[in-house]
Amino acid sequence: MGMTRFQKLATAALVSLMVLICVGAVVRVTGAGLGCPDWPRCWGKLVPPASADEIDFGKLPMEKFRRAAEKHGIDPATVTVESLHAEFNVTHAWTEYLNRLSATPVSIFTIATFVAAFSQRRKRPVVFWMAFASLMLVIVNALVGAMVVSSRLKPVIITTHLALAMVMLATLTYCAWRGTDTPWRIRLKGGAGLVKWSVAILVLLVAAEGMIGSQIREITDEMAKAHVGQARDLWIDELEQAWVYLFHRSFSWAVLAASIWAYWMSDRFREGGAGRVEKASMGIVLTQMILGLVMSQVHIYQWVQVVHVGLAAVLLSLVILWWLGLMDKGRDKTAGV
Repeated sequence: MGMTRFQKLATAALVSLMVLICVGAVVRVTGAGLGCPDWPRCWGKLVPPASADEIDFGKLPMEKFRRAAEKHGIDPATVTVESLHAEFNVTHAWTEYLNRLSATPVSIFTIATFVAAFSQRRKRPVVFWMAFASLMLVIVNALVGAMVVSSRLKPVIITTHLALAMVMLATLTYCAWRGTDTPWRIRLKGGAGLVKWSVAILVLLVAAEGMIGSQIREITDEMAKAHVGQARDLWIDELEQAWVYLFHRSFSWAVLAASIWAYWMSDRFREGGAGRVEKASMGIVLTQMILGLVMSQVHIYQWVQVVHVGLAAVLLSLVILWWLGLMDKGRDKTAGV
């Protein structure tokens, strides 16, 4: 059975969010987060300048920049016309600009999903409130995005930015799944409790691993600043001195174990064996393990980091969908879902 119009809108919002997360990862690994020092404009222009000569530094809100820097513990005296001029990088400016443009489809499709959710509010009130939550998350995360720039890439704010995106992945996945009278279900021939618990644990572990991973990206961001021009494969030894990195690396084995357990339970108790969602989830986990080994043992390639983040977003959405597919029909009706 085909998707309803509401499901298509929610799915479009979900996919555009995944694309935005990938583009945001490109911004982060390339160090282009301050490619545009102002927001929502870029160097005072609607379109990034091709060179520093095109920038009218006299029209940039310098006092605003200094107040924001001071608010986030940065010496405002370091924010000068000269320092900004030295920071200008046309590649970084366009990378950050494209990141901002990538947020436009997310906003449009999320607003459309919320408007369409009004038709769901009586029959499926939870869908309506999830669509509303998604819209609020877009607004809040846009403000946090502005704070990322004004704070000069303060790590905790960047992590908050990613965490909110992960929550939004969950709300939009729910909308895309439940926005129909006949949502996708996994038919089991027994062991329902065991399967549900195995997948629920997997969801929690994947979400936790994602948040821990964001801490690793904070570390690599700082290393990129401290080791300009140094080969990235030399970072590995230094990374291994950080307990967060070692915990993240070890925790990935727990995710793998939980994935194998959940997959085995589904393959054993699902009618017809493991389906596409389960297989895709298992495949992504295995791919993530390989990418993690490449970064820990070979080289911290930028493209590997981007793929690693993008697949993490897809994986979180898939395991949530997997868990939703196990939801009882009777519970749906009594809960007004």
